[in-house]
Amino acid sequence: MESLELMPARVRITSILKKALMAGEYKSGQELSLTEVAEKLGVSRTPVREAFQALAADGLIELRPNKGAIVKTIDEKFIRDHYEMRILLEGEAAAKAAAKGMDTSELLARLYHIADNFHAIDRSTYMELNQDIHTSIWNAADNQKLTHFLASLWNGPSTGQANSELEHFIQSTQEHIQILTAIKHSDPDTARQAMEQHITRSMNNILNSFRMTREVSPSPEAKD
Repeated sequence: MESLELMPARVRITSILKKALMAGEYKSGQELSLTEVAEKLGVSRTPVREAFQALAADGLIELRPNKGAIVKTIDEKFIRDHYEMRILLEGEAAAKAAAKGMDTSELLARLYHIADNFHAIDRSTYMELNQDIHTSIWNAADNQKLTHFLASLWNGPSTGQANSELEHFIQSTQEHIQILTAIKHSDPDTARQAMEQHITRSMNNILNSFRMTREVSPSPEAKD
């Protein structure tokens, strides 16, 4: 079984593309080139192809033989449906982790370090910690089905265009501290509520970004 502490390339690439699609960075009907995406992300075509297959199964793109993919129409309901599932499942994972006595000491130490040194923390450091926090909670919940579903829904930090990346990282860090503190104190109800609020804010970031891109640049009609 693959470790989620080090997510497979296909999962990481899927999460990057999924967030970009839901944030409106790609328009309905736009072509996605396998080669161009691979070059942009600095990876081989194989994990990008696997990511395209996962995105197609999720209804975000339509695969075209030997031609990459076409972005399908994405609306606010699709985004809400996605995040509502994350809210339900990640809230449950946090509650389970609290009930099972997850050790949060190492993660909290890293969070406090970031909180005290935002001016010196680079993007990759934050993103790595963000992933470690969520996957550690999934694993501590000790339910393989739950972990599998959450991995399939993962889309990384939900930074929208309506707020700065640094602003999101600061808010997210404080929210992660609240979640892990509740887990540390074996308080499932508070852990669930804190996680649900965290994912809800992420959803609103992406919805606001989606609305902004729609207002600035209306989606083109899908090609035949």
